[in-house]
Amino acid sequence: MRAKLLVVVIGAAMLLSMKSLAAHHSFSAEYDPQLPVVLTGTITKVQRTNPHGWIFIDVKRPDGSVVNWAIETGGPLALARRGIKKDTIAPGMVVVVRGYRAKDGTATANGDDMKLPNGQNLFLGSSSGDAPYAAKEKEIDK
Repeated sequence: MRAKLLVVVIGAAMLLSMKSLAAHHSFSAEYDPQLPVVLTGTITKVQRTNPHGWIFIDVKRPDGSVVNWAIETGGPLALARRGIKKDTIAPGMVVVVRGYRAKDGTATANGDDMKLPNGQNLFLGSSSGDAPYAAKEKEIDK
């Protein structure tokens, strides 16, 4: 009886973990390292979710229209390890984000780093180990 219960528990755990595994993807599956972007905008929403978090920013185009960009980040624990706590970034903040644009052409990017209004640079993480290396010389100047 105990062995059957153990098999059921292990099976259930495997099924539950499959959703998060399926949601995880490599950088190269969705983003193009040849399409870097630098976006200046106002944070509208922050989602600290697993396996990846999201920061949404309103970016004003030269014609005056506004586009809401979705910036993929590391998960909550990865962000916390980098010093990005719940109160570090919030809606209303104007930030500069450097990252790589989605291959499908949507207003989606994989965030590399972000500069806060106080000048602090934060590393946002990446989808996986196949993302381009975030070298120090890539820090946002402006």
